[in-house]
Amino acid sequence: METTMEQRMLKVPPRKIMTPGPVEVDPRVLRAMSMPILGQFDPAFTQVMNEVMAMLREAFQTKNQWAYPIDGTSRAGLEAVIASLIEPGDRMLVPIYGRFGDLFVEIGERYGAEIHTMTCPWGTVFDPQDVIAEIKKVQPKVVALVHGETSTGRMQPLSEIGHACRELNALLVVDSVATFGGADVRADEWCLDAVIGGAQKCLSVPSGITPITYNERVEHVILSRKKVERGIATESDQQAAAVSPIRSNYFDLSQLQDYWSERRLNHHTEATSMEYALHEGLRIVLDEGLAKRFARHKLNEKALAAGIEAMGLDLFGDPDCKMPTVTCVSVPEGANADEVRNVLLTQFGIEIAGSFGSLQGKIWRIGTMGYGCRKDNVLTVLAGLEASLIRCGVSVNRGEGLQAAMDVYDEAAD
Repeated sequence: METTMEQRMLKVPPRKIMTPGPVEVDPRVLRAMSMPILGQFDPAFTQVMNEVMAMLREAFQTKNQWAYPIDGTSRAGLEAVIASLIEPGDRMLVPIYGRFGDLFVEIGERYGAEIHTMTCPWGTVFDPQDVIAEIKKVQPKVVALVHGETSTGRMQPLSEIGHACRELNALLVVDSVATFGGADVRADEWCLDAVIGGAQKCLSVPSGITPITYNERVEHVILSRKKVERGIATESDQQAAAVSPIRSNYFDLSQLQDYWSERRLNHHTEATSMEYALHEGLRIVLDEGLAKRFARHKLNEKALAAGIEAMGLDLFGDPDCKMPTVTCVSVPEGANADEVRNVLLTQFGIEIAGSFGSLQGKIWRIGTMGYGCRKDNVLTVLAGLEASLIRCGVSVNRGEGLQAAMDVYDEAAD
């Protein structure tokens, strides 16, 4: 059967994405992505690159020289940092309180790290003193820690751990993929040595580019492993090549530094349209102001949580360490988690997320991130979730969820 041109045309249904990522992309970002392609060494484009670096420093709240993006999803940023720091046999401590702590373990193992882990129940976070005690015991080269764990909706306090790592000469690598741009991430004040942010979450940029920053302590390790690839290396580069170079070529931060510095040593072809998207996403964040943006996320989180509880549902996890960008809801007894999500998607065009591992089928995860973190979205998802639960035979307090959320907004307005 012959396929017509109309059948080959891309058709994408409209969705209201209320997951912990990816999220709805800001229309201003989509507009920026439609701008003309420039050559990667065109002065107009290198100026865009320089502006992105400056805005990343401001957003990460750092004075680090190195703040730039990795072309790839958030996992690419995590791997680039670990690949550039870890040599076979290096000790790496990973405190795990959700799925993405395990991801640090996976990456570290593949680069030959001697992995040490500690765990706490999902839905909680670590007492910083317990982590510090383990650092003293293990004496790792790298401590890898998730700031906002989207699988459980919890957020780990970092300041005490960061200062202890500085005193104990351990490098603290932080996954702030789900908090960057939506919650406070103070790279310098908290003594975070390397931080990986996210684009497709609170920045409301499409997945495919990942902001990172790191300080001179990290740079010292990276430069000790520097080897410029032979096709572009100068004679002095060849003479200075490290004995134990970074194993990955694509994720080699020593070469990426040269690409993002005034040297502009070719490493890869920069993803031009994604660079435009990141530039616009960062501009929007800084134009709103970090304090106002963080307050907006907390307000919408408060309204959503109030609505969920007033509906008669339970929130999952320790409330004292809840992320302001992800709300986890316990699936009520007798409800089929996937059935409710499917009704919500097919009837309302609203997507919320399930979870992973031991929490699969037991909680829903609702994201309030970036451009999607709005009053209209919160009220719409509450209305749709209530109707979907009723449709699936689950008893709820009809109408109470919306009223509770509206009360939160009215109080904030007053």
